[in-house]
Amino acid sequence: MATSAVVVGAVVTAAVAADPAAVVAAEPCDELEPDLLRRLRPLFGTVPPSGGITFAVIRGDRRTVACRGYADRAADRPVRADSRFGLGAVTETFTALLLADMVARGEVRYEDPIDRYLPAGLAPGYPHERPITLLHLATHTSGLPRLPGGLAASAAPRWFTDPYATFSAAHLLRALPRTPVRGTPGAQVRYSHLGTGLLGLVLANAAGRRYQDLLTSRICEPLGLIDTSCGTGPEEITSYRRGRSLPSFRIPALPGAAALRSTADDMLRYLQAHLAVDVVPIPERTGAAASLQVALRDVCEPRVVRRRSGTRICLAWNQRQHDGRELHFQAGSTRGCSTFIGFGRAAQVGLVVMANTQPCSRRKFTQLAQQALLGLVGPVDAGEAFAG
Repeated sequence: MATSAVVVGAVVTAAVAADPAAVVAAEPCDELEPDLLRRLRPLFGTVPPSGGITFAVIRGDRRTVACRGYADRAADRPVRADSRFGLGAVTETFTALLLADMVARGEVRYEDPIDRYLPAGLAPGYPHERPITLLHLATHTSGLPRLPGGLAASAAPRWFTDPYATFSAAHLLRALPRTPVRGTPGAQVRYSHLGTGLLGLVLANAAGRRYQDLLTSRICEPLGLIDTSCGTGPEEITSYRRGRSLPSFRIPALPGAAALRSTADDMLRYLQAHLAVDVVPIPERTGAAASLQVALRDVCEPRVVRRRSGTRICLAWNQRQHDGRELHFQAGSTRGCSTFIGFGRAAQVGLVVMANTQPCSRRKFTQLAQQALLGLVGPVDAGEAFAG
């Protein structure tokens, strides 16, 4: 992997700006600029001594990757910029970007019913006068339950090892006809891992390719995300829960919902692509430049509003207003990793936080990450966050 020695907090080098495969060298958190260290320090306390945490930060033309703690405590291996973390539900933003790219290419439409891309007779039961569409899946308005039927029962015997590994796409398809739909599709936001996982499956069916292969060719390769995939690989972190190591997380039935792993280096590039759509360096040889730039704009457009919180739902992204500016964010976790990503285009600020342990309070981790992002954007009141 190519590296460029960049002082933390310094102006990004020309190599990093022009080459999506270039990386920013990670530095220990204690060597951060004082203001940035002050913003991020509260997050240190969410990770126990056995775990580690890494940050990718964009502030205008400055790029920062910083690490603290261990990728594997038993092996005394520190977290690095190329350590691979489970993204959990942040995977959904990649699946949504894939949807928007396929729409921009004219391969699918947002209003397409999911029946079109499923085997005959395997769609969930719902009123056919208002079918579930691809857009419903991407905005959590399908009415589908959070998880597919049978997943919990399959996971229970392996809850402390690898709970979802034996629940396959075949199990998912068999469960779909018996899956209830609550209310009219499109009427209400109800978070559903099943919905976003099903979106990954139907997009793969529409393209005639596996989800991982499709995502790699359409999203990861064009954006230079060289260490982002559903499988394990070099520099894999060891996940921890309450100080005990856990096996790598697998979820073969729903890769589009929570299966991706990535690094701080790759997530920095992913942030940059969302912040600088017009100048993101997408190689023409990939054939993705035009459609992917359209898609990067499209995923950030609000589609529905949560009634209580006022959060606007885009394609997998949540959007809230802060000081008159729009901020986009998403959070995710597996049994042993926690991730937050957020950005503000007007302020040209972005933040990714990844930890290889599930904090004692996942909600506290997300709220502190939100507060850190708000602080990078501008003045923030103590305790302010925009979850919901």
